[in-house]
Amino acid sequence: MQEPIRIDVPEALAASHSKYGGASGRAWIAELPRLAAGFLDRWELRLDGPGRHGMVSLVLPVTRADGVPAALKLQPVSDENVTEPIGLRAWDGDGVVRLLRHDPESGTMLLERLDATRPLSAVADDTAALRILAGLLERLVAVPAPKGLRRLADIAAAMLGRVPRAVPALADPAERRLVRTCASAVAELIGEPGDRLLHWDLHYDNVLAGRREPWLAIDPKPLAGDPGFELLPALDNRWEEVTATGDVPRAVLRRFDLLTEALGLDRRRATGWTLGRVLQNALWDIKDGETALEPAQVAIATTLLRYRAP
Repeated sequence: MQEPIRIDVPEALAASHSKYGGASGRAWIAELPRLAAGFLDRWELRLDGPGRHGMVSLVLPVTRADGVPAALKLQPVSDENVTEPIGLRAWDGDGVVRLLRHDPESGTMLLERLDATRPLSAVADDTAALRILAGLLERLVAVPAPKGLRRLADIAAAMLGRVPRAVPALADPAERRLVRTCASAVAELIGEPGDRLLHWDLHYDNVLAGRREPWLAIDPKPLAGDPGFELLPALDNRWEEVTATGDVPRAVLRRFDLLTEALGLDRRRATGWTLGRVLQNALWDIKDGETALEPAQVAIATTLLRYRAP
């Protein structure tokens, strides 16, 4: 008789779901071992090593019945990830991990196996890493957004609607002015939100070494919009290295110029939508009870406003 499959739930993953999901998050964690075991059986998969996790998902290395290595990704269905399969199918493996199977009811996905021990953040040369990321972004945003995705126009409008109530929570008057300036930049661009398929969260740790290609993107949050909205996660990657240069504005502009040149973006529009990402992060932080902005976000926004203003 075959021994029952043991699925260990990482404590950090359980804590994250408890903190952000409350009772429903704890219920999903309690059900996770049974859910994982069910899909291992249903899709004829064999565990092939220890799992990895982020704040939301558990990813188990598996082998299919035909011997092909794969990865089983388990996560509760949410507004943030429900469109992930739509984006992955539209990209069809071009610069991004390939989707092999998907269960819409549970949100479970079977993905091609990448090397989780080799993220792009392990590349020591920041310029080399940024060029790799920029090359992937160029390929991803070349794809028109399919139907069924969230739209940047709607997200931007919702952000602008929250600004008047949110800004007073910031303690520093200069930061309150900065957030209003970011909102003004978004208001100028909201009529031209773009129609490209965006990843929405492409930073070094969301790029892994692959087998069929040297590097592939993972964990998209697909969105229909302007490619300029993609740049901020790359701009504040390994922020300690930016500050270590002793010239933060120069380091920020080097990254910004490399990205915009690789993607062929208009710098004014890219500046405006990057300020939109700063606004989005500020609103999220304020919602979580913060009364100050992240220093890296302030530095990026002020640099772009000073040197890339129209």
